Parts: sequence; C-alpha cells; structure tokens
Amino acid sequence: MKIVIIDYGAGNIQSIKFAIERLGYTAILSCDPEEIMRADKVIFPGVGEASSAMYKLKESGLDLIVPKLKQPVLGICLGMQLMCNHTEEGNTKGLGIFDVNITRFGTNVKVPQIGWNQIESLKSPLFDGVEEKEYIYLVHSYYAPIIDDTIAQTNYGVTYSTALHKDNFYGTQFHPEKSSDIGSKIVKNFLTL
Repeated sequence: MKIVIIDYGAGNIQSIKFAIERLGYTAILSCDPEEIMRADKVIFPGVGEASSAMYKLKESGLDLIVPKLKQPVLGICLGMQLMCNHTEEGNTKGLGIFDVNITRFGTNVKVPQIGWNQIESLKSPLFDGVEEKEYIYLVHSYYAPIIDDTIAQTNYGVTYSTALHKDNFYGTQFHPEKSSDIGSKIVKNFLTL
C-alpha cells in the first residue's frame, strides 16, 4: 500500500510519519501531484496559520489536486479546516470539500484549546474499536460547527465537529498521531478503510 503524506510546508509531518511507522506501514512525504494521485491513501496535515498554509498549497498547485483525489484522504487539524469552504483565520477561502465555514472560539473559553478533550457521537468506521468519550489531543483556536458530515463531536464552550466525512474525504480536528493508543487505532482504521 502506498501512503503519501502531503508535504507542502505547513504540516506536522514527522510525527504523522512516525505514527504510521509504529503501526508497521511506510509513508512517503511528497508535494508531487503525480505521486499524490497514485497513492492508495493520502494524509493532508496542517499546522500553523490558515492563509499562509493555503498560499503554500496554491503555490504548488495542490489546491486544485486535493479536491479531485478519489482515494481515501485524511485531513488533520488545519488540514481538515482547509478542506472546508472558508475559515475566519486570515479570512481564507478553503478547498470547499466540506460545506461548512470555520469559526473562532468565543471569549467564554481559553483560546487556543490545548490538550486532551473527549470525543463522542462517533459515526464512522474511522472509530471502530473507539469508545464514546475517549480522550483525544487538540491544539486549535478555530472549529467547524456541527453539520450533516459530522462523524464525531467535542464540547469546548460549544459543541463542534471533531471529525468530518464526505465521500472519500475524512478530517479530524484532533491530532491522532498525538492521541496515544486511541489515535493509533484511528490511524490504523483509516489505513485499513
């Protein structure tokens, strides 16, 4: 199985690569559209600020490639947010895969949310073997509201989407590669979809 982690200069790619290797798989890092399109599974990471990450995607032409991918794609954290229509962060237009706009947390909670929180209302094979209210690791200031494509949710002052799924696209707001055994299980589930 060919697993490609999209390397566009805005990702936590090494920790994801190590998480995949711990499961006994090999992943390659690439920003080459041809190689990404030939992959069996694609991981679309993201760390940092939305507008600069989207700029890097456009610079490499990957903003046109990612939405057309037909194999399973997993967007992580900012990667998931960039798969949405728009984010308030930097007033950035996204890839439009998920029909939702990303919003900043209100003033009623400490921003960013950093640390462990519970995941619930699990509705996908991505969460096979994962119990309701398990803890996952998050670092973010913006969130996706609950929509029809929501497959997991978390509460932090507001109940929001911690995971999305539409067609061959999956997204997790949390970092599975930093979420201990639960995260490993979710990554393995994605790789065996």
